[in-house]
Formats: sequence, structure tokens, C-alpha cells
Amino acid sequence: MRQKTATDTVAAVPKGCTNLKLRQLSRAVTRHYDAYVAPTGLKNTQYSLLSHVVLLGPLKPSELAARMRVDASTLTRNLQPLVAQGWVTQGPGEDARSRLVEATQAGRDKRAEAQRAWKQAQLALNARLGDERIVALHQLIDDCMAVLDAADDEEEL
Repeated sequence: MRQKTATDTVAAVPKGCTNLKLRQLSRAVTRHYDAYVAPTGLKNTQYSLLSHVVLLGPLKPSELAARMRVDASTLTRNLQPLVAQGWVTQGPGEDARSRLVEATQAGRDKRAEAQRAWKQAQLALNARLGDERIVALHQLIDDCMAVLDAADDEEEL
């Protein structure tokens, strides 16, 4: 039986910048998905936005921004190309000051086309990284988001 050494008991110490590492991973994954989704005429971020509108709409831009975890100005900027293509409309809301975002039939059709490409990207990424690693990554991300959300909620009090 092997004796424990000092290096066996030393806790892991983070090295490097977490933000940099996450951004590097995000860029690599974005490139992967974009390669599959781009032939549909959408960027991966536009596919995500269009999917949210199709699945949740019609809804207020502020509700959409909250669900997607983006600020209002980012949402407005990202909606513009979808509106210009006729895939999304921004119509009147419940009162004169509100608006509702809704997918058009062309937007639903575009989302269905892009969803097939997205599915291929998802399967290819799962195959490349392995299901076990993907499940662990999702769990780690969910856990981190829960901790960060709880900290944000405490700061608001």
C-alpha cells in the first residue's frame, strides 16, 4: 500500500483567469455551432433569440431579455436583423407604452430549418467531447449559475 505524500493532500488551487478560460471555451463552442447553423442564414446567437421568441412569444422585450439573461440594449440590437428579415415583429402591447415581440410564420419556418442544423451541431459536439463530459459540464454550469444568482439576489436586498 502506497503512503500519502504532501502532494496527495494539497487542495486544487485555481490557476489563470476564469473569465479568460470561459471566454475561450465559449468562442470554441460558438465556432462549432456557427459552422453548422450558418448555412441557414442565421448566426448561432440569432438562432437562440429566434427560438426564445418562437417558444415564449408573444412577450414583452423586457421579459425576453430577462429570460435570455441579456440587457435590454443587447436584445434590441440583436432583434434588429430578425425584424429586418421578417422573422420577428414588434407590435403594440397592452398599452401605448408597451410592445410585444412575436415570431412570424417565416420566423417559425426559419427556426425549424435552423433547429435541424443546431441538432446536428449538438450531436457532433456530444460525440467529440463525450456524453459524460457534456453532462458534467451542464451540471457545473447550472450549479455555478445558481450560486451566482443567489449572490445577486442577496445583493439586491
